[in-house]
Amino acid sequence: MLAMSALAGCSTYFSHDGPRYGAVAAVQKKGHEQGALLVDLTDASARQVSQSNQSAGFLDMFGQGSPYGALIGPGDTLQVSIFEAPPAVLFSSGLSTSTTAMAVGLGGSSQRGMTLPDMQVDAYGQIDVPFAGRVDALGKTPRQVSAQIVRRLRGKAHDPQAVVSIARGASSVVTVVGEVAAGTRMPLTAKGERLLDALAAAGGSRQPVDKVSVLLARGGKSAQMPLDALIANPGQNIFLQPGDVVTVSYQPASFTALGAAGRNEEIKFEARGISLAQALGRMGGLRDDRANPRGVFVFRLEKPDVLGGLAAPATLAPDADGNVPVIYRLDMRTPVSFFTAQHFSMKDHDIVFVTNSPIADLQKFVNIIGASVYPIVAFRNAGN
Repeated sequence: MLAMSALAGCSTYFSHDGPRYGAVAAVQKKGHEQGALLVDLTDASARQVSQSNQSAGFLDMFGQGSPYGALIGPGDTLQVSIFEAPPAVLFSSGLSTSTTAMAVGLGGSSQRGMTLPDMQVDAYGQIDVPFAGRVDALGKTPRQVSAQIVRRLRGKAHDPQAVVSIARGASSVVTVVGEVAAGTRMPLTAKGERLLDALAAAGGSRQPVDKVSVLLARGGKSAQMPLDALIANPGQNIFLQPGDVVTVSYQPASFTALGAAGRNEEIKFEARGISLAQALGRMGGLRDDRANPRGVFVFRLEKPDVLGGLAAPATLAPDADGNVPVIYRLDMRTPVSFFTAQHFSMKDHDIVFVTNSPIADLQKFVNIIGASVYPIVAFRNAGN
């Protein structure tokens, strides 16, 4: 009885792998002084939080877009052919650096001309064309550049015509990296390539479709979706734009299991997400000899508007990303809690912490007392 009465005082010195249940639960009583909000998980609150955390798809973030129109960008290599009605004045077949071409139907008459050496669009988006000067090509179609060259040559060449094409595209490409057969830089054409076209050009995913995600980065914004969801929803297979970066990741998210759980480690999960019930299964459940079923907590940095009245208005200062610390509590002593756990979706970087039961502290105390008394008893028995 004396040993039992000393438990309250001595338990302070017992080693723990995290805070006790009482310390975490006290966040609710002490308010924001503890630096976090405490939210009890019920079926309604679990559904609300999970629905609020659903990420925007490619269609919501970027829109469907339109087929790429072969616009010219810096670094593209252009092929320019210029024709004149006979007698040719400026561009004739007699030049050693030229190639002779016959064009019928340009301007309604037979014309003779030459194909200029390939020219690269400079950093200012311009090319140098003989007798036409510096021609702006950035953001224009080959047809628009052709018309610009013809206007510059009128009055200098005899009934000039020009044909411009993109010989090698350097700016109109999409980069595909990650868990694909071969990372690639796919050129875009007027056909209008989409997301799945880029994955096909890279040889497809090296991992199972249901375990990878696709991240699209464009113009400082990004969106991520599971690959199987992208395949199943054609509306999310949007048109690509020059400069897009497509990254394929295998099991890109993870949570950390700590405390009286079957496994204490970081556990990765697939892009389509998992529920808290699945997370508990992957971490080996709760330890029968240590766990307190009342004290299953999920620690998360959350956007304040996700809570929507589930907790008192946060007076905590958000971090640089606008998040506040939230602790979700699940009481697994009731059968309904298993349904609640199925409706609560895990997020990347979540921490699942299972507290120790009071009996575990008692067992530690008894072990300490036993370790202290046993040598004395053994010495006495040996003396007898």
